[in-house]
Amino acid sequence: QVQLVESGGGLVQAGWSLRLSCAASISIFRISAMGWYRQAPGKQRELVWVISVGGGSTQYADSVKGRFTISRDNAANTVTLQMNSLEPEDTGRYFCNAADYRSGVPVLNSWGRGAQVTVSS
Repeated sequence: QVQLVESGGGLVQAGWSLRLSCAASISIFRISAMGWYRQAPGKQRELVWVISVGGGSTQYADSVKGRFTISRDNAANTVTLQMNSLEPEDTGRYFCNAADYRSGVPVLNSWGRGAQVTVSS
């Protein structure tokens, strides 16, 4: 498993920006997918944005398209989520995830403790 530590959350007003960072305890060079999920109070955890090992493949929620971007630095073992034009609906706890597969079988699925993002209207 890999330890993931998120940072950069906070309380902001609608329209502002935040940048979340996730630092991994091991090299992420070969980890298939790194990404961000979020969970609002009373709701299930949902995918925000996931990026493949080379950055060529991404999957994201329609609600963040055009506002959020993800980047992955395999040399620094970090994944960053830049969040612009934040909306109150973006409020929640944001979790970093590392997932890997071998022949389609999951061999890694690690989560950080999360970073709280609160957007006031």
